Amino acid sequence: MPTIALAMPIPPEKYDAWRAAVQSFAGERRGEYDASRRRLGAERTRSWVQETPQGPIELLVIDATDPARFFEQLATSQEPFDVDFRAFLLDVYGLDLTRPLPVPLPELLLDWSASEATTPA
Repeated sequence: MPTIALAMPIPPEKYDAWRAAVQSFAGERRGEYDASRRRLGAERTRSWVQETPQGPIELLVIDATDPARFFEQLATSQEPFDVDFRAFLLDVYGLDLTRPLPVPLPELLLDWSASEATTPA
């Protein structure tokens, strides 16, 4: 399963709104979040917050059949939750998924697994 990881700075003035939204995705909006992610081809998502001297950063990891397609579908979906989610991304990050991404998706450079590690000769 392909995985994509994103590090997204959270503007300090948006931190409380970001945290409340993420908690709602894990709580009262969990059913909508689940349905959205399944519809978009995600198998798993994980979100961490990392405090840094420059402010908080969200570390987001998505396991999806086709990560690029995940974002393309999210950008065009008219499902109410997906529309709300795009508004959340625009409000918190200034990220408008209906426009081309300002940078390419991350490139995987190393994927290590203990089960696939080689033993030194």
